[in-house]
Amino acid sequence: MSVDEHLDPIPDSFILQPPAFHPVVPYVTTIFGGLYAGKMVMLQGVVPLHARRFQVDFQCGCCLHPRPDIAFHFNPRFYTVKPHVICNTLQGGLWQKEVRWPGVTLQRGASFLILFLFENEEVKVSVNGRHFLHYRYQLPLSRVDTLGIYGDVLVKAVGFLNINPFVEGRREYPVGYPFLLYSPRLEVPCSRTLPRGLWPGQVIVVRGLVLQEPKDFTLSLRDRTTHAPVTIRASFTDRTLAWVSSWGRKKLIAAPFLFYPQRFFEVLLLCQEGGLKLALNGQGLGATSLNQKALEQLRELRITGSVHLYCVHY
Repeated sequence: MSVDEHLDPIPDSFILQPPAFHPVVPYVTTIFGGLYAGKMVMLQGVVPLHARRFQVDFQCGCCLHPRPDIAFHFNPRFYTVKPHVICNTLQGGLWQKEVRWPGVTLQRGASFLILFLFENEEVKVSVNGRHFLHYRYQLPLSRVDTLGIYGDVLVKAVGFLNINPFVEGRREYPVGYPFLLYSPRLEVPCSRTLPRGLWPGQVIVVRGLVLQEPKDFTLSLRDRTTHAPVTIRASFTDRTLAWVSSWGRKKLIAAPFLFYPQRFFEVLLLCQEGGLKLALNGQGLGATSLNQKALEQLRELRITGSVHLYCVHY
């Protein structure tokens, strides 16, 4: 694609900010598109052995003087007898009434995965997969455009995602899948074994970054005979996304084309009775039919194409 070629207009909610790996703290970055209800920020890292405190600030700007307002200040403290978290809001240079949350599961010397889930009136925070706190906004969420991380913390990855559309309208937390397990990138082609096939409720998560000069991208689910009953293929020539049957028949998916060079993406596949539901970057895009017996006989998830892979979960 030439530099002069026009890109199709895409709603902001379809565009995901690329993750940051091993950023140096203090770390300050712009939140592309700002915050809105349904957006998630994931923080993966380690608390140093001699840590006293660190903080994650969702800020209204990034200037040094005057200090920007902070809509949500998340501040774990380890130097007291009972470690805890302080939450607060900074407005006009003045801190508001702080809220203390005891019983934090963050520990010195231990890894962690923190998920910030932004809703209409409050932010919910889970630590290592368990709900920990909620904090009601005192400033409009729409003002937040900057993330700041400061203090005694080793950050492995920061991710910006949309809420899992398959749990929309339900109260439980969406599952937060880490970006990093062993290395920042996985080898492509990437193959993962499905020992028991797929079953209702199982979610496949694939996150990655399109290369500078992409040629193709394919995600397929294969059975024992390498037959591929389910294939999703992105065509860079005509900018289409399609389900492809094992006989080569295409069924176009009506959605903005997201696989542009250097653009981050997240593919979600939810297994349900009768087939698979698809979502891209947190937007539900329909389903394909497949009977339960065929789903249980799937044995391989295979990903090929012009992408860097950061995360494959199932």
